[in-house]
Amino acid sequence: MRILVNGSHTFVATGGKDFDSSLPAIVFLHGGGMDHSVWALLARAFAHHGYAVLAPDLPGHGRSAGTPLTSVAALADWTAALIDAAGAKAVRLVGHSMGSLVALETAARHPNKVTGLGLIATTATMRVSDDLLNAARANDHDAVDMIAIWGEGYRASLGGSQAPGLWMLGGAERLLERAQPGAIFADLSACNAYQDALSAAAKITVPSIVIQGSRDLMTPAKGGKALAAAIPNCRLALIEGAGHMLMSERPDDVLAALRN
Repeated sequence: MRILVNGSHTFVATGGKDFDSSLPAIVFLHGGGMDHSVWALLARAFAHHGYAVLAPDLPGHGRSAGTPLTSVAALADWTAALIDAAGAKAVRLVGHSMGSLVALETAARHPNKVTGLGLIATTATMRVSDDLLNAARANDHDAVDMIAIWGEGYRASLGGSQAPGLWMLGGAERLLERAQPGAIFADLSACNAYQDALSAAAKITVPSIVIQGSRDLMTPAKGGKALAAAIPNCRLALIEGAGHMLMSERPDDVLAALRN
């Protein structure tokens, strides 16, 4: 569906079911350079099991209008505006990578809008290498290659998709190639600059879970463990052998962790 958020047309996937604000709601926030499609399996699973689902393309991503926002704080306030625009009262927030920081900051800044928190492939300090930032700034395809290669786990680089016939590494490259010029750089810069995760974590009062891959090269497991320890009432789910792109690599494991 399409809704207006802060005056801009925003595309929001709903998992194949019409959004029903009377149901418990869950919002999925994608990572840098991505779009709603990374949530296809999870969004459908929740939408067909009693939840109202919102999986937006963030501003300037996918099918959404506008320009990419340049800070995690701005994205958090935008997420709060999305919740209001959709007519939801309070939601469970689930974010991947950059989206995990946005979910965390949203819960800290707008606690009355969040009833639960799921952080996938996360860390308190999401530093980005100079080589990757410079390639993204220049809109160089090297940025796409680096994210895809570092993001997929070992099994994904050799195949290993749970969906027959799909190539996870190639799929990640094609998705990143669709990002509008400047979007990947804006997202990586927002992650690189964000320094408030631990202070935000201390403010979280809702049940939370951190889901981490043991072989994540972009947000290593030790960082996810440290952030989980800083959040009150937070569980850690470590998925052995998985890399950063957990929703494509191990969707069943992620779904089970979120349902629990």
